[in-house]
Amino acid sequence: MLVMKLQLWDDADYVTLQTYVLERSPELSPDRRRPAVIVCPGGGYMGTSDREAEPVALRFAAQGYHAFVLRYTTYWPGFVDFATHPLPGNPKTRYPQPLFDLGKAIMVVRQHAEAWNVDPDRIAICGFSAGGHLAASLGVHWQDDFLSEQLGVPNQSLKPNALILSYPLLDFVSMKQEVEAKASPEDKEFWRKSNLAIFGTPDPTDEERARLSPPRHVSSSMPPTFVWHTADDDLVYVSNALNLASAMAAHQVPFELHVFESGVHGMSLGDETSAGGAEHVNADSQWMRAALKFLKRRG
Repeated sequence: MLVMKLQLWDDADYVTLQTYVLERSPELSPDRRRPAVIVCPGGGYMGTSDREAEPVALRFAAQGYHAFVLRYTTYWPGFVDFATHPLPGNPKTRYPQPLFDLGKAIMVVRQHAEAWNVDPDRIAICGFSAGGHLAASLGVHWQDDFLSEQLGVPNQSLKPNALILSYPLLDFVSMKQEVEAKASPEDKEFWRKSNLAIFGTPDPTDEERARLSPPRHVSSSMPPTFVWHTADDDLVYVSNALNLASAMAAHQVPFELHVFESGVHGMSLGDETSAGGAEHVNADSQWMRAALKFLKRRG
């Protein structure tokens, strides 16, 4: 396995792409191009979770995928303790910079497709929580000129072939309403800091929220999408997944939606390999198996 960390921008050493590239072997059809998955960990755009990074990449690698972990621009680099980290953080976090990071990542994977034995037409993005928002944002905006102009490549080279969205943050408008009605004081403070990171203000307008909400920008050009959530997620509410599914159905986007009855936010793989505590182990979570079947059917 080729494991290395690539810095994606000359002036931002905190934006990296970690590779887990399966090397060719004469015993494993060396001329066959393998599919790839780019993993985007969550963290509220304030940091990126380690539990949603390498453990997930290695699980995909064990199933024959080249895997990559993107550490995109966040308010603080890497994993953070949201309660104790000082303000202010990195102002470059503000949207659309993280989206440029993901666009750059898929560009790099396609540019190295021959050297890394990647099938350039089978590249999926797997995002968790805020990373799910990032993945979905590329899914609905890959064809927009502001991306191709910033990155200097044709729009088509930025299109993911599939999306896997895990308990994704997607609809900032509905989130505002539900946070006001349901969230604890601690969670309300979390969302104020998260908004500051991605919007540049802790209290964005409804217009700003709608502009960054992928369900409100779905079109028929969105790639096939697998979404999963838990019904009792009390940080990122299940309405996010339901709203996206409704929009995809309206635009005839191929999708699969799984809502499990129970499970805390941030489960990652749902087993001991990615758990930070007992609450992250959920025997009922079969999302990875279902997602792999979904990807197989897509190509």
